[in-house]
Amino acid sequence: MPRLLLLRHAKSSWGDPGLADIDRPLSPRGRRNAATMAKAIAAEGLVPDRILCSPSRRTRETLAALLPYLAGEGRVSIDPKLYDSTPGDYLGAISRSGSDAGTLLVIGHNPSIQAAAQLLIGDGEPGLAAELAAKYPTGALAVVDFGQANWSRLDPHSGFLAAFLKPRDLDPADGDDDAED
Repeated sequence: MPRLLLLRHAKSSWGDPGLADIDRPLSPRGRRNAATMAKAIAAEGLVPDRILCSPSRRTRETLAALLPYLAGEGRVSIDPKLYDSTPGDYLGAISRSGSDAGTLLVIGHNPSIQAAAQLLIGDGEPGLAAELAAKYPTGALAVVDFGQANWSRLDPHSGFLAAFLKPRDLDPADGDDDAED
């Protein structure tokens, strides 16, 4: 059964207003949150076979925090279509690049990652879909399971939302202010 992990990049820094959006790094809190999520992914046995990542600096830094916790480091692809994109671009990337992965991790941006999750989820643990629809904070991870075995044939609302992990839930000292994304 295919499993899709949709990870929004960790909190980024707005400290240098001269940087282009694609070049914004993670904030100190973002680096902590990325490490927290990496540990949770490993502890929950959610290690991906394949990883698709936006080319932005903040998504690549989120990925870098994950790699030490992923046994065997899944095959990684940087996909330009995951930056400044639509939910349809996310679904296209999944369809094109999922190939033989049992677990596929996509690291991207809001609002597209949230909208893609909502489009794919048909059922799930009670309350999680509403929580995801209300807010998809930086560093959050949606775990979506599918009954069909082919990434290229994902139908809308065919996934089961098995989990929705947020840095704040894993580390209560973490704030939940996403004024800066």
